[in-house]
Amino acid sequence: MSDLISLKWTKNLFFVGMILCASGYISPPVALALGLAYGLLLVHPYTAETRVLTKFLLQSSVVLLGFGMNLAQVLKAGRSGIVYTAIGITFALTLGWLLGKLLRVKAVPAFLISAGTAICGGSAIAAVGPVLDANEEEMAVALGTVFVLNSVALLTFPAIGWALKLSQQQFGLWGALAIHDTSSVVGACAKYGAEALTVGTTVKLARALWIVPLTLATAAFRKARAGRETTAAESKTHIQWPWFIGLFCLAAVANTYLKVSGAADLYPALARLGRLGLTVTLFLIGTGLSRATIRRVGARPMLQGVLLWLVVAMVTLEAIRLGWVHL
Repeated sequence: MSDLISLKWTKNLFFVGMILCASGYISPPVALALGLAYGLLLVHPYTAETRVLTKFLLQSSVVLLGFGMNLAQVLKAGRSGIVYTAIGITFALTLGWLLGKLLRVKAVPAFLISAGTAICGGSAIAAVGPVLDANEEEMAVALGTVFVLNSVALLTFPAIGWALKLSQQQFGLWGALAIHDTSSVVGACAKYGAEALTVGTTVKLARALWIVPLTLATAAFRKARAGRETTAAESKTHIQWPWFIGLFCLAAVANTYLKVSGAADLYPALARLGRLGLTVTLFLIGTGLSRATIRRVGARPMLQGVLLWLVVAMVTLEAIRLGWVHL
């Protein structure tokens, strides 16, 4: 009888958590934290169902987020910094790969953490994860690492900027290049000043566009590698192109150039729905991380993420102070 009651409450808490995260009153980091608490303290009653729902919701949310991007503004901000953005992303991915090898982190979580650090945190991981066929454990470890570091940056970056007497433009650029997620960039830059907020937001959104080539390149590399290791039929069966990235691009194009009647209200609503969907997805991903999983994974992925982020943050800060990186 006690087991039935326990199972009933476990199921109820699961649905309460989903409803809270879909309400709009819970931020993505908090949603992930709630999911992690659930997964670590309780026995998940819907493991198989959550796995299917997470993949669909993750991809759908990425598509809907495209309706919140204005390509004209983002491309204008990104045009001047395309060279050092490409260099910075390549540097972060390469260093992340080397750290993953050195720390003996498994290939998938190592790449997810590197991609999240190089481009835009949870959004990059959400886009690349399905292409790599990452499981709940790998996604939860990568997202957990990124969101912990997001919280640290949100609290510490403004204080560091003030201590070093960075200008508004310098801080906005540093925040966009060194903080993982757009929401945390907005939070830190808003705390620093209005000009820093404008610079940080536009540069970060321009950087986020690199999700598309990175995801397509990852899919192409994985397909080519599988083609060498398996038959062509097996390769077609197990590797799928990221169709949702194409829809994401179409959504961004529609939001920028297709201003039909009613779109002024529709596009922001769809983008908000995507943010809510991603918040629920983070809760679901968190619920899939159990104590047994943590014991299997270990502390190495977190160490990789911390070391990679520290190097990227310090190198970009010094480059900005020396004037090597500027708008």
